[in-house]
Amino acid sequence: MDPALAHLLDDPSPAVRAALLTYLSGQGAESEKFLRELAREGTGAVALAAAQYLKELHFSDPAEEFRVFIRSLNYELETGMLLLARTVAPNLDAGTCHAALDALAARCRELITEPSSTRDKCRIINRVIFHEWGFRGDVEHYTDPRNSFLDQVLVRRKGIPLSLTVVYLLVADRLGLILHPIALPGFFLVAGESDGVPFFIDPFEQGTLRSETEVINLLRARQFFPQAGDLSPSPVREVLARCCRNLVNHFRESGEADKAKLFAGFIEEFELAYARNQI
Repeated sequence: MDPALAHLLDDPSPAVRAALLTYLSGQGAESEKFLRELAREGTGAVALAAAQYLKELHFSDPAEEFRVFIRSLNYELETGMLLLARTVAPNLDAGTCHAALDALAARCRELITEPSSTRDKCRIINRVIFHEWGFRGDVEHYTDPRNSFLDQVLVRRKGIPLSLTVVYLLVADRLGLILHPIALPGFFLVAGESDGVPFFIDPFEQGTLRSETEVINLLRARQFFPQAGDLSPSPVREVLARCCRNLVNHFRESGEADKAKLFAGFIEEFELAYARNQI
């Protein structure tokens, strides 16, 4: 297939896109091979565009799409969590997930009165997510792999610290709030700042608000001794990679070795992509 086609894949023109879809559809297996090679070995926008064409032409491989996303280094939390979930649920309806998050945010807007501080707005988010909608930490079946997949967490309304933190952040983002994920040994928190004072939210504990001193004391009580920077925001890359690490452990525990191996491979992809970016 003509290599020059690769340069057209990320063309924003609707006419070009329609023509490419028609042409590639007519080439069958040759098109699939061409697009898979670009998605696997290409870089940046071209690789992402190739993955999108694979999906639209029904040549889609959800695991490969997630690998392309990892290699792109263009990490966005909601996209990443949904791509990750599609690796085990190819028919996942992303629109339904977006709509559920939109509804949570819309209800929060109804209750927020201005002017309100970030901390006060987080109290409203807590009310909506944990009390009105009933999200909670799954203490009964903590290692159930479903607790790590965004679509399942939104349906079942329970999860683990990382996935509940993700839901919290995605709702807050829709409200224009600047909050950050904090990865700590054994759990995740949400961090914010109000009037120059940092505060932390524990989504696994129904949105309990904690001060920096309380978080440090909590860590010490668990025999962890935080160093400078341990309470700094975690990049999206680390949130997604840690989700994969959790799934490796949880699938191993449930006896699903193939799925554990799949997510171990994603962790390697994150490490390789990060290493390449440091060169």
